[in-house]
Amino acid sequence: MKKILFVVLDGVGDRPIPELNYTTTLESASTPNLDFFARRSKAGLVYSVGKGIAPESDVAVYSLLGYKVREGYVGRGVVEALGSGLGFRDGDLALRGNFATVKEDFTIVDRRVGRSLSSEEASILSEAVNREVKLDGPGRSVVVKSTVGHRCVVLFRACDVNLSDRISNTDPAYAKVDGMGVVVSMKGDLKVARCEPADDTDEAKASSELVNEFTGKVFRVLDGHELNLKRRREGKLPGNMILLRDAGSSLPRFRSIEELYGLRAAILADMPVEIGIARTVGADVFSEGSPTDFALKARKALRLLEDYGLVYVHLKGPDEPGHDGDYLKKKKSIEEIDRQFFGVLKGALGLEDVVLLVTSDHATPCILRGHSDDPVPLIISSDELEKDHVCRYTERECSGGSLGVLEGHRLLEIAKSISVK
Repeated sequence: MKKILFVVLDGVGDRPIPELNYTTTLESASTPNLDFFARRSKAGLVYSVGKGIAPESDVAVYSLLGYKVREGYVGRGVVEALGSGLGFRDGDLALRGNFATVKEDFTIVDRRVGRSLSSEEASILSEAVNREVKLDGPGRSVVVKSTVGHRCVVLFRACDVNLSDRISNTDPAYAKVDGMGVVVSMKGDLKVARCEPADDTDEAKASSELVNEFTGKVFRVLDGHELNLKRRREGKLPGNMILLRDAGSSLPRFRSIEELYGLRAAILADMPVEIGIARTVGADVFSEGSPTDFALKARKALRLLEDYGLVYVHLKGPDEPGHDGDYLKKKKSIEEIDRQFFGVLKGALGLEDVVLLVTSDHATPCILRGHSDDPVPLIISSDELEKDHVCRYTERECSGGSLGVLEGHRLLEIAKSISVK
């Protein structure tokens, strides 16, 4: 049976950009190595979660791995807590957080501190919050764990009540729909949202009260922190708020990938969310180099294929410039992935022994500066497959492939059927 190499390019999908002569970043990028595999593939488009859903990465990755997220998803907060090494138990409340910049009236200036907050600075601010923010009531506590850049995880505990994830976000850019985090349209000035209970239970009410208390106290601690005063003097935005979203209050209970597909699985990733996903689906998790060490990651993936039936690789590069609307930086990231990652694969990956899947978890169009519900390009490469007449890995080319338009949860089933031919 063939091995499966599943490569996900975070946020690579795009829409035509006027400044690039109405091509997408994939179309304008030079990608000879990706195109080498595209010419040896069947192609199509993928809705990672479903048509009409602009997903966050966590629900998208679960879906791409074959899980129906509505049936077992517990919230990104829990996944990131597990991925960042925080202890979590049922009845705790975990949320994904962003350090952000706000005015005194809680109008949001920048949801990510202009992406200029270093991981070291975020750690200093997290320590200040952990030291100085004390929640009212006996046995109630909160811990902030900074992860990468402006990102963090916030974990609440209460001895007198099991906390509930049936609450709304304070980050107005995301909403909870059927328990999933979904991007919402952002227009005009945004303010930090008040956390509201989504049902009439004491648990949901207590949870929303804790989040709102935390939000007010965080601003008082961070706004005058010496690090933020220094950043202001240097002309930088202060990280004086933590926006919260995607609450979870119970551990996930998914069947393992090995149970689903009979494949021993490895996940190669950098971010806590993908590491947390690996831990919830019974996959071994690996990291290799920095997020942009794409050649190192390619060589690591090839080594992992010696021992694992499925190797999933998540490459973060294109997503952030998409959020920033920086189409030239996104194009450059795609070209670096092509040169370093797929350049290594081109010379070493045998398609007689491996089924290669390449797709994305979602589109992050530069013109939107956020995730969209556009389908993303897909290629499946294997020596046994009859090839489509696709020359490039782009949205336009893949839309004409014989695979048509698929939902993400079907991809590994298709790859598994090819691997046993």
